[in-house]
Amino acid sequence: MSKLLEYRNYFGSVEFSEEDEVFHGKLEFIRDLVTFEAADAKSLKAAFHEAVDDYLAFCAAERRDPDIPLKGSFNVRPGQELHRRAMILATRKGLNLNAVVSEALRRYLEKEENAA
Repeated sequence: MSKLLEYRNYFGSVEFSEEDEVFHGKLEFIRDLVTFEAADAKSLKAAFHEAVDDYLAFCAAERRDPDIPLKGSFNVRPGQELHRRAMILATRKGLNLNAVVSEALRRYLEKEENAA
């Protein structure tokens, strides 16, 4: 079982360990490692919220900026052929490569979300 929780623009994974009979998770999409766990679903949600709040308080106390998940940029390595095709299309349309990739990703996600 895997699910994402969301609180204060942070996301937490959720896993269940049959061996330990405990729910556990971590904050996703950031470099820092922040984990949480609980024995039941209600406690897990509270532990997740506490982990986010503690993380933000820790960063404030250390006078450093907390990692922000999903900042809006990522590296894509599509291979030489797709890179070439996308760059040629972008040039022909007077766009930059980011615009072409963003539009392709938007269309793909809309198609997948509508199919679900």
